[in-house]
Amino acid sequence: MLRQPFGRQSFANPWQEIERVQREMEGLFNSFYGSRPRFQTAPSYPAINVWSNQDGAVLTAELPGVNPEDIDISVVGETLTLTGIRQPEELQEGEKYHRRERGYGKFSRTFQLPFLVEADKVDAVFEKGILHISLPRAEADKPKKISIKTA
Repeated sequence: MLRQPFGRQSFANPWQEIERVQREMEGLFNSFYGSRPRFQTAPSYPAINVWSNQDGAVLTAELPGVNPEDIDISVVGETLTLTGIRQPEELQEGEKYHRRERGYGKFSRTFQLPFLVEADKVDAVFEKGILHISLPRAEADKPKKISIKTA
């Protein structure tokens, strides 16, 4: 690069230099990450599915390795909050991890439900690491058929 007097640099187009640096940085990232996406968000834990019909909603959560006693569910109005803790696995004396991918610790997820729920009728069942929560729709929130009278 040629230097001008008093430390000034001569660029025909400063945007070309910016684009060159950007290409070099992309090449550096691509060589490190390969074809994988560079910026990924961590998946939320636990993984959740929610579906509904006119009578209510069902929420399922994947919670392998979590004790049901360590899970709390609360429903207030149209909001459901699921909190809990997954304990770390205990290693025996002389053992050490070779690879550790499964996380542990506290978790919390909050969901806006599509309608009001009868909180006192919510039912939760934990089976094979899957939590099933049945959320009956509040009677006051269910659609009402309006009959039309003729004159």
